[in-house]
Amino acid sequence: MQYAIEMYYDKETEEQLFSLAKSVADAGLSTKFMEWKTRPHLTLACFNDVDEEKCIEQLNRFAQTHKKMPAYIASVGMFNDTKTIFCSPIMNDTMYQFQRELHEYMKDFDTKGWEWYCPNRWMPHCTLALTREDPDEVFYKAGDLILHNFRKLSGEFVSVGLVKVTFPVDEIYTVELGK
Repeated sequence: MQYAIEMYYDKETEEQLFSLAKSVADAGLSTKFMEWKTRPHLTLACFNDVDEEKCIEQLNRFAQTHKKMPAYIASVGMFNDTKTIFCSPIMNDTMYQFQRELHEYMKDFDTKGWEWYCPNRWMPHCTLALTREDPDEVFYKAGDLILHNFRKLSGEFVSVGLVKVTFPVDEIYTVELGK
């Protein structure tokens, strides 16, 4: 089974990002992201398998030692190979260190095959549309729609969670970051 650890936004920021993602489905372009039934998030790490109980213990320890962080979301991007449209936060040393430390806490779990979520190779992004299964023009139309509707956002990263990467996503456990 595949798992991921995700970082979540405050409620208001999450609602604004979800609205952008929903606009693609509402326009009749693509519903795939909505079908995954996941929240707007940044994926911090992916694993081929985990001991859920041990992972939750480690996640709790990690969250207790890390504070909420500002989330400044300032750009829209695309992965052409997977036809994924996303927005990206403005990154800083604190966020990169946060992700590196999380990986240290979770070092016992297998990350092989998930190199794009490992330290020094991480491309932080918040998916808004998944159009790989749609005709090519949907990718461009959805991108255009998101580009026209996107506005810079300012919020907070407030929690981290363990999810099972199933269809739809199974949110197993979420914990608030320290104050």
